[in-house]
Amino acid sequence: MKGGWVYIMASGRDGTLYIGVTSDLARRVFQHREGLADGFTSTYGVKHLVWYEWHDDIRTAIQREKTMKHWRRQWKQALIVDMNPDWDDLYLSLNN
Repeated sequence: MKGGWVYIMASGRDGTLYIGVTSDLARRVFQHREGLADGFTSTYGVKHLVWYEWHDDIRTAIQREKTMKHWRRQWKQALIVDMNPDWDDLYLSLNN
């Protein structure tokens, strides 16, 4: 079974959040950033990768994404701050 990434995109610090899952994080975030992913992220200008997490099994990643989508905003923000206190755009460090 192939693994996958759960990730959070933001429109800016304390802005609109989007949670997604993908097997190719760099490609998917690029799609969001360039407006190639129609829908929520394009409509709300959600272009900054602020948090991500790897799972060895894509099914586990999908379940984590579904669970997190029901979380309170405060819990999502705490998760982001724990990994990325300055809300930096982590996309820039993905391919380094």
